Amino acid sequence: MEVQQQQQQLKLAMLGFCYLAYKLNTRMFERRLRAAKRNSAEKRRRLLAWVLRRRERSTWRRRQRRRRQQILALFWKRRRRPVAWAFSRASDWWDVTVPGFTHTQWLHHFRMSEGTFSYLCERLRPAMEKQDTSFRACVPLRKRVAIALWKLATNSEYRRISDLFGVSITLVCRCVQDFSKAVCTMLLPEVIRFPDQEKLQELADHFENRWGLPQCVGAIDASLVPIIAPRQDPTDYVNGNGGHSLVLQGVVDRAGLFWSVTAGTPVSFHDTQLLRSSPLWDWVGRGGLHPACTKEIGGVGVGYYVLGGSPYPLQNWLMTPFPENRLTAEQQTYNRKTSGARAVAADAFRRLKGRWKCLLKRNGSDVELVKSMVLTCCALHNLCDSRGEDYQQEWDTSEDEPGLLTARDVEEDGREVRDGLMRHLNTE
Repeated sequence: MEVQQQQQQLKLAMLGFCYLAYKLNTRMFERRLRAAKRNSAEKRRRLLAWVLRRRERSTWRRRQRRRRQQILALFWKRRRRPVAWAFSRASDWWDVTVPGFTHTQWLHHFRMSEGTFSYLCERLRPAMEKQDTSFRACVPLRKRVAIALWKLATNSEYRRISDLFGVSITLVCRCVQDFSKAVCTMLLPEVIRFPDQEKLQELADHFENRWGLPQCVGAIDASLVPIIAPRQDPTDYVNGNGGHSLVLQGVVDRAGLFWSVTAGTPVSFHDTQLLRSSPLWDWVGRGGLHPACTKEIGGVGVGYYVLGGSPYPLQNWLMTPFPENRLTAEQQTYNRKTSGARAVAADAFRRLKGRWKCLLKRNGSDVELVKSMVLTCCALHNLCDSRGEDYQQEWDTSEDEPGLLTARDVEEDGREVRDGLMRHLNTE
């Protein structure tokens, strides 16, 4: 019995010890839990305080940044333009005088009306318009075009144009280069191009109605443009007067509008070499003037052709006059009637050089720029004539230019076609 009582007491003691340990662990866990909650609350409070401080600081920084931007914007708006990149020049003539020009004054100074000038500016705007920079304001598009037109119309020195428009000499050169490049790229392919079949028929009808020449679609001629001696091969550009020139060749229609031009060939080339090196020769070789249908004239099948002077070689598509030696009456009639039609080419070159004096006076630019300027003038000639711009007779000049070289012993083709045309013209 005593042993059992001792065992029971031992069990009770063990249970009491376990209960006491459980209570102690429970209190310690609750104490740690309360401490952990206090720590979490403190951390949360500190985190919220830090977030608020960051927000306040970010808001303050944004306000400061906005304030600095406003100050800088005000500063850049009111600041003086830098003078290191721009020299102040007087431009009263362009800014004050030109806006009051009459139609006659626009035509006299810029060779076109204000309406055509505005149209030209809009056509060239994508290629010539500039943007303002932080250093200086760009020269307006209309002023840049006017500078280039003044150079082409008068061939004045760059210094005089610089003083007139109130810009630098370098800018005048750049305006001429940019304008010529823009016209050759954007305007020239539109106003000067080879005619299609419908256009060829229209040209042939015009020449036949006006001069009685069936199947004629144009007249070809060439002219010299004076230049300074180029650095490369200067002797190739020496003309008959001892000066230096390059050659401009063009084909015109009844109205004197160019539909084919070639510029830049050395004057040492005779007309045959000039013709064969031109795009016109290649175009004709591809069948440009030989449609499927021809017209029987004087017993000969005749296709479309152009009229040329005696220096050119006789071809099936290029009719030249009979040589001036012991001509028959029929040949004289042929020469007389075709000479009137060929005069449209000479008249076109006369008006081209009269309107754009840079083609008449010696040009001091390099050969490539002169070539670009010549093609630009041809495009402007077509533009002005097609828009009905007046040509003033006072622009004409009486200066004689040296002739081109004439080829000797050149193989010719087309005698039958010329004889057929001669018989046709003598039966009218």
